[in-house]
Amino acid sequence: MNFKSLKFLTKRRIEAGIFLIIFFGVFSYIGNIMGLPNMLNTIMQTSYHLLLETVLYIMGITVLSGALGKLLTEFGVVRLIEVMLKPLMKPLYNLPGVAALGAVLTFLSDNPAIISLAKDKNFSQYFKKYQLISLTNFGTAFGMGLVVIIFMAGRGHLSAALIGLVGAVVGSIVSTRIMQKMTIKKYPELKTENVVGGDEQQISFKSEGSIFLRTLNAILDGGKTGVDLGLAIIPGVLIISTFVMMLTFGPSATGYTGQAYEGIAILPYLAGKIGFVFEWLFGFTNPELVAFPITSLGAVGAALGLVPKFQTAGLIDANAIAVFTAMGMCWSGYLSTHTAMLDSLGYRKLTGTAIISHTIGGLCAGIAAHWLFVLISLF
Repeated sequence: MNFKSLKFLTKRRIEAGIFLIIFFGVFSYIGNIMGLPNMLNTIMQTSYHLLLETVLYIMGITVLSGALGKLLTEFGVVRLIEVMLKPLMKPLYNLPGVAALGAVLTFLSDNPAIISLAKDKNFSQYFKKYQLISLTNFGTAFGMGLVVIIFMAGRGHLSAALIGLVGAVVGSIVSTRIMQKMTIKKYPELKTENVVGGDEQQISFKSEGSIFLRTLNAILDGGKTGVDLGLAIIPGVLIISTFVMMLTFGPSATGYTGQAYEGIAILPYLAGKIGFVFEWLFGFTNPELVAFPITSLGAVGAALGLVPKFQTAGLIDANAIAVFTAMGMCWSGYLSTHTAMLDSLGYRKLTGTAIISHTIGGLCAGIAAHWLFVLISLF
């Protein structure tokens, strides 16, 4: 065994040891408070309830929104919206007008849609290299937007969700602009380097067949895409939301019994130490609410799983919904997608830059949504 192999093996063993210490340390701490049988029962019960009460509900939304998105694409509505939004792209985002298509497609589906579009040379030719890289932040800010808004509207807060949409737009502008500036600072040559491509007219959504068949195929194909998206969020909701809920909520009225949604309430305790910050920035009156933006970092679908429990506990109001919508849309699980998205564009080395930019953008989205809600409430 050579020195390089020995060094790698030693590093892996140290990594394994650190992981075991952290893993058993965290669950030993939780089990010591809740009791080991109660902790295990709560984990299983919470996951089971989330699967039945939240995941299937969200999947229903993704299927319907997927069908709607495909219909809008099939009959040219996406193209129409793109044309309407084109004049805003340059002054707001410093992006060519065709970038509006990316915003619409990610809003109707999810973050990766922007990458498949960016790799189309007929689309990417209109961008400088630094602008193309910033599409990672731009597209992520609108990922699963339709699903988030429909979900919030289904909970009775459509107007607050629309305010959140405006906040997400603010966050997307901040994130995209910061990403562009930081990219140029690190790699000045990308400011003038173009992407070679073809003709914009080749970016088309050609359709064939009768209106009835086009409608039927669009609904079925879009619904199938919605099923795939619904299945994709299951791990995030069950694993991340269960863990976050155990850190957010406390014992039941009779103590720890192993029921669903019990926990050690450490997140509210820590957030309560600087609660005035969250109240001023986001209008959060309950420290438990910080669980939503924290969960959105990994998966917005998992974050949506927290909302029904917050409503049942009476912790949530219209302002919180507006902030949740803004931060959920803007962040939409960027920690779990940015690396893969930038890697597919060939700029994985800028992952840290993209994450910093998007973190700032998401915070700005939440702040903008809160203060816009306050302003509208005055009238």
